[in-house]
Amino acid sequence: MKKFLTLVVFCCWAVLASAQEITVAAAADLAGVFPEVAARFERQTGHKVNCNFGSSGNFTLQIQNGAPFDLFFSADVQYPQKLEAAGLAEPGTLYHYAIGRLVLWVPNGSQLDVKQGLKVLQLPQVKHIAVANPAHAPYGRAAAEALKHEGIYEALQPKFLTGENISQTAQFVQSGNADAGLIALSLAMGPNMRNAGRYYVVPESYYASLEQAAILLKNSKNKAVAAQFLEFVKRPEIVKLMSDYGFTLPGGKK
Repeated sequence: MKKFLTLVVFCCWAVLASAQEITVAAAADLAGVFPEVAARFERQTGHKVNCNFGSSGNFTLQIQNGAPFDLFFSADVQYPQKLEAAGLAEPGTLYHYAIGRLVLWVPNGSQLDVKQGLKVLQLPQVKHIAVANPAHAPYGRAAAEALKHEGIYEALQPKFLTGENISQTAQFVQSGNADAGLIALSLAMGPNMRNAGRYYVVPESYYASLEQAAILLKNSKNKAVAAQFLEFVKRPEIVKLMSDYGFTLPGGKK
């Protein structure tokens, strides 16, 4: 019995000793689904995944300044491509993991009929509209493009309540600080918002495609585990999970 317990303790120690930790810079539209992705990876491998959510543009600047991330999941493929071209990412690791979708979201108590589309935002009862900062948040650029497509961007600008990333933007409208918000479909379908409001999916022809991509960073101190996590995200069950959160898969599949 004593030998058995010693063996169990040794095995547990060996597992803990081999477990490593990685830090992921993840686009804010992944805040709904990635905690589950990370939890599944941790259960299956014993490795720890720390997810930092924010705007893709800001993460790019941080990585350029030496931020100690292992992986970067961007809401705009151009950011990781830029890092790869600058020699800040491992060549050949770029992975197009999804295409994001933009939605107009209102809380359940709102009288707005979102089925009318973006032009409903012109109504006088809409005092504040939550949008992400287009300077560094891909969904902010998409929102601006969609509103310009409808010819209402300039008129609505005084109503904008600007979030630093799409997750903060969603918080503005969910909390009632904004009457409506242009947010990611993945957040609207996430656990915090799926039963709290309703949404209108903005036609994809209204804005440039939100092609999202991940890349392994040159600065990574745990490249083997980081590469393992990147491969894990490609598994069919994780691809299905991403689809369940509203992401269109590369190639147009759901």
